[in-house]
Amino acid sequence: MSSASVVTAGALRSRPSWVAALCGCVLGAAWQVTQARLWAFWVYPMLLLCGGLLLLAVWRFRAHSMSAWARTAWLQLGPLLAAACLVAGLSGWRAHAYLAHTLPPSLEAVDIEVEGTIASMLQDTGNGQRWRFAVDKPQAQTQTPSVPALIELSWYGAFGREIDEAKPRVAPWAQGRALVPGQRWRMTVRLKRPHGSRNPHGFDYELQQWEQGVQATGYVREKPVPVLLDLGSDYRLQRWRQWLRDRIRAQAELLKKWWPPTDASTRQKAIGVVAALAVGDQQAIERSDWALFRQTGVAHLMSISGLHITMFAWIAALLVGRLWRLSARACRYWPAPRMALLAGVLLALAYALFSGWGVPAQRTVCMLAVVALLQWLGLRWPWPLVWLLALAAVLVADPWALWQAGFWLSFVAVGVLLSGSRAQQEPEAESAQQPTRGRRLLRQGAGLWREQWLISLVLAPLSLLLFGQVSVVGLLANLIAIPWVTLLVTPLALLSALIPQAAALAAWLMLPLLQFLQWLAAASWAVWSLPQPAWWASVAAVGAGLLLVAPLPVRLRWVLAFCCVPALWWPQARVGFGEFELLAADIGQGNAVLVSTQTHHLLYDAGPQYSQSSDAGERVLLPLFSALGVRLDRLMLSHRDADHTGGALAVKSAQPQLQVWGSESVIDEPLLAALAPVQRCTTGQRWRWDGVEFEVLHPAADFWDKPRKPSPNAGSCVLRIRSASGRVALLVGDIEAAQEQQLLAGGLGGPVDWLLVPHHGSKTSSSTNWVQALRPRWAMVQAGYLNRFGHPAAAVVQRYEQAGSQLVLQDRCGAALWSSGSVQSLQCERRFRAHYWDVHLEAEP
Repeated sequence: MSSASVVTAGALRSRPSWVAALCGCVLGAAWQVTQARLWAFWVYPMLLLCGGLLLLAVWRFRAHSMSAWARTAWLQLGPLLAAACLVAGLSGWRAHAYLAHTLPPSLEAVDIEVEGTIASMLQDTGNGQRWRFAVDKPQAQTQTPSVPALIELSWYGAFGREIDEAKPRVAPWAQGRALVPGQRWRMTVRLKRPHGSRNPHGFDYELQQWEQGVQATGYVREKPVPVLLDLGSDYRLQRWRQWLRDRIRAQAELLKKWWPPTDASTRQKAIGVVAALAVGDQQAIERSDWALFRQTGVAHLMSISGLHITMFAWIAALLVGRLWRLSARACRYWPAPRMALLAGVLLALAYALFSGWGVPAQRTVCMLAVVALLQWLGLRWPWPLVWLLALAAVLVADPWALWQAGFWLSFVAVGVLLSGSRAQQEPEAESAQQPTRGRRLLRQGAGLWREQWLISLVLAPLSLLLFGQVSVVGLLANLIAIPWVTLLVTPLALLSALIPQAAALAAWLMLPLLQFLQWLAAASWAVWSLPQPAWWASVAAVGAGLLLVAPLPVRLRWVLAFCCVPALWWPQARVGFGEFELLAADIGQGNAVLVSTQTHHLLYDAGPQYSQSSDAGERVLLPLFSALGVRLDRLMLSHRDADHTGGALAVKSAQPQLQVWGSESVIDEPLLAALAPVQRCTTGQRWRWDGVEFEVLHPAADFWDKPRKPSPNAGSCVLRIRSASGRVALLVGDIEAAQEQQLLAGGLGGPVDWLLVPHHGSKTSSSTNWVQALRPRWAMVQAGYLNRFGHPAAAVVQRYEQAGSQLVLQDRCGAALWSSGSVQSLQCERRFRAHYWDVHLEAEP
């Protein structure tokens, strides 16, 4: 270690205030982003002022005469509080400034004329396209309220229409022109504030849009016809990215010649991965492939994520440093370690810019720059302190990163690389004999493999904590996939910007890897799923996992390993005997209710199909079941409509052990044939689980024998659930007023403790007699935010309110949890885990 490094390390130890200030930055960011609601605006400038005054006081009294323990406490507590106040005040100020430009409610779901520029690469959806739109002028006349500066727009084709993936998509109103970044358009749009599903342990779409600065989403109206104003010079990088993506897609035919046995779908999968690696187009990868990558633990490799950029920078620095050392003149001009650092950061920056400069990429480049700067200055800080400095720098710039799983995956990977590189550097410094070239190459290769398996090992428990599952085959998959994708596929994908055929070669190399991953995922033990543990168990496990890869004594590592036990064996929450629990999942416009007893689970309906390639089963229900540790015993589909059966195939495929029940319309639906065998639900069917009674009330056995076949809605399966204490819940599908009268005439009466409001609150259901007879304590409406059907109807809402019912709207509540053992309370996810970036909280009391 050099003398400068020794002095720096000694100075660092004598300045505990530096460490305290870094900890204060982290704590201040963590405190502010966990606020359920923002305080008044003036509070945050006051926090900034208090932080500044504290810093001034620390500097003023740093040499003041006081006892040793008091001086030490002051130099640690003062900077910690000052930094916490500064970061919290700055973050709150920024949040207030952002919310000031939120789309006003008066502009939601109305036609608005806007002018602006396509500001991002076009993303293909199931039957259309999506892009970011930088608004120049919200309306012809300047007035307030106005449209936010950055919005996200889409156009949609006819639902269910087959789209040729090999051809570029053209909006029907674009008069044959392909949309490209930089085009300026005048168009009429319908907007709404960002709204996503809110489920326990689920993805926070609204936070993602908040971080990316998108304050409204919507779609383009075909009338009046949008007008192309001009093709500006802005967003050239985005235009280049889209050009490269289209060039990569065009290589599918060449791949067919090189690998004839594969079908078109498999070739398209490989081409999609190459496009994702080259330009960050994650939508190019199908959802089924994302599921495969998650099962095998290689999802972090298949797009330009923070972890990918970190690995790319690390390998680039290693290679550049190795090549630089081959020239003695170059080393005299500039030392190889510094050149390696500079090349690693610059190449990571270029890669991040080309990938679209998303928020995860920005965070990663910031982390790498901080780490590289310390090494450039020769500051040999302990790696945990370097890690803390990088964490503080990132959180000052983006405090909301603390809620993002991608941030933790990338940050933990950086920690592993730091600890591993420091452990390798120390033996090299102690070695007096210069190793031979062959031995150096062997050591570098072993170090590369060591970093790979360390990252795989540490990310395994982190994935379990973040996603409720870990890939058992992930270590083997990553040992093959990391060098294969990072050293072969990704360079060829980038080379396709110069040589188009390189994209076909990259896709050709992906094909055997995809086959290998499919073989690994086919094992029944490939994925290990566990319930989500408490936050303290998660923190203990992650911290222990990081220290396990540090150069610590073996006995201490064994002690740390035991810290992971609570998280890995966290007990699953169970309902008491004789009671049941209902979880109405937030799935948008549709029905999906999870019924749980002490040892059994039933899913009533499976949510909607969002597009040709997306449904509630894959996007919402399966991740929810994995986080809760749920294995279904039965799936009951009320009727065949897509907003009730859209996710059924995905749920059945993931949990083949379940029994499927459904109405006659479900059995007769060809698109649901893969669910067979389906047990027809009929009046009088009963069973008992853990002291809880289940009974089917509708349809009758002869309901479908009428000359004129009833509608699927009319034949919905109606399920009544009664606890041992007499608490009643009623799930009724989409029955209408006529079926309500039949049930009432058959003896159904109230009061009911929990009711799934018929047909999402449509005016054709929830008749006055029905509402007055049942008088439900809780009336659950599962309907999408600003849905085109107008559910729930105003008259229906009024009927339930007049009956004294507590109406629960899914778009305001999120996932709703109710237990028969606590009938007076219902837990709304949006209130239970409230965040100030949820603009829908403004409507709540």
